[in-house]
Amino acid sequence: MTSPHPRRRPQRRSEIARGPQQTAGLQEVRDALPPAPGSCAVAPAPLPADEGVPPELLALVTYHCRHINAYLARAQHLKTLHGDSMKQWQRLVLYALTDALAHNHLLVGTLAAYLQRQDLDADLLRRYLQSPDPDRYITREAVEHLDGLTGAVPEEAAEPVWTGIGRRIARDGG
Repeated sequence: MTSPHPRRRPQRRSEIARGPQQTAGLQEVRDALPPAPGSCAVAPAPLPADEGVPPELLALVTYHCRHINAYLARAQHLKTLHGDSMKQWQRLVLYALTDALAHNHLLVGTLAAYLQRQDLDADLLRRYLQSPDPDRYITREAVEHLDGLTGAVPEEAAEPVWTGIGRRIARDGG
């Protein structure tokens, strides 16, 4: 007799790739990512050394992870709302997933720009990003976002969107 409790059922072999195969597969995906249009490097301007993580970086991760998780949850929930309509589902799930992806790229790019600005060794940054080209994530928007987080004054008359959002994240703590 089969138990209705999942814990008591015999374990099924998962079809999801795990371990070294998945790790190698993810590296192939990362290596295939195109560089961002207008990717750039950031000039070093290290802050005084401190062992603690700056609170604005913690707030940055919190802010973007909250948005990424919300978009991913929305993508998952769409099956219950639009599981009977492929046209609605495909449109809405791709909107949610690409919005999550944009937040993720901006988060990674902003952190990479911060580390470049702190004059982190380029090989170490490549290793952390698991990418042969760390500049692929550092876009103009990521640099503007970092400028807002760190309180830099924008050169433009109108403050760029991501600079303003960076200032708000630093001020409100995420």
